[in-house]
Amino acid sequence: MNYIQKAYSGKTEWWRYIATFCITLAGIGIFSLPHQMAIMNLENVDLSRLEDIVYLFSLFESNVNLVYMILPFVGGLLFLILSLKWIHNLKFVDATTSRSKIDWSRIRFSFGVWGALVALFVLIEYFVMPEFFVLNFNLKPFLILCLIAVLLVPLQTSFEEYMFRGFLMQSLGVLSKNRWFPLIVTSVLFGLLHIANPEIEKLGKALLIYYIGTGFFLGIITLMDEGLELSLGFHAANNLITALLVTADWTAFQTHSIIKDMSEPSLISAIVPPLMIYPILLFVFAKKYKWSGWKEKLTGTIEEPVVIKKDEAVEIS
Repeated sequence: MNYIQKAYSGKTEWWRYIATFCITLAGIGIFSLPHQMAIMNLENVDLSRLEDIVYLFSLFESNVNLVYMILPFVGGLLFLILSLKWIHNLKFVDATTSRSKIDWSRIRFSFGVWGALVALFVLIEYFVMPEFFVLNFNLKPFLILCLIAVLLVPLQTSFEEYMFRGFLMQSLGVLSKNRWFPLIVTSVLFGLLHIANPEIEKLGKALLIYYIGTGFFLGIITLMDEGLELSLGFHAANNLITALLVTADWTAFQTHSIIKDMSEPSLISAIVPPLMIYPILLFVFAKKYKWSGWKEKLTGTIEEPVVIKKDEAVEIS
């Protein structure tokens, strides 16, 4: 049974998917309340600028902002997992992978490869163009950042993976009976989810090419590997290592990172390098995990598995 077909291990009526989606949104809203209440308790808050993410980041200390920013994702992940269990009667492992159990070695490998590459890119930039960076390291807030980031950032990235490459990928595959439709829809929606990021305001909507491209990359490795493990590791490494190593005034993560990028961002430099690396990563993953049948796995049909109960079996003589 492939990854999308694993959805049939639980209940797949269309109304259940709508209920799960609404409950997940409710979880996001509930866990957003602490931030909203904290803002309302501040004095001299400009209520007309509450849609301005950069302004919101200025209201609290950096580590506090990070907690407030991630909490809604934690709520979304919790409510999504509970909904899959109670509404769909779907086991956590079936929402994660086609394998009989979650392959943690895949998560570690993907995390290690992309985490090392992200760190390498940052270090190369720092040593080649040191004039664009300033040392931002401050031991106490950095240690607090490490604790917050290690505990919460993987929950934030896991929510996005379970929501897009998990719940939506499986539900759209079940409803459309194919693989290409959920791949396209989840990738585009994932990109559009980031439209409110300050990076978009700084570099323009063309930056959505990067986010949508990343969505396609994560969707492809999910379908080819028949599970979320590689995308979970990649996404966690991307956000966690970046949050710890480098920050800038125009990025979504404002953190007490080790260095701060003071350069004027370039759209080309933001889009081209990662999109050039993704095909190489696909090649590495494909070789390591012996992927085959690309056309079928990315565009093939989805059929409901036929389950033969013991009391329905007949003897063939």
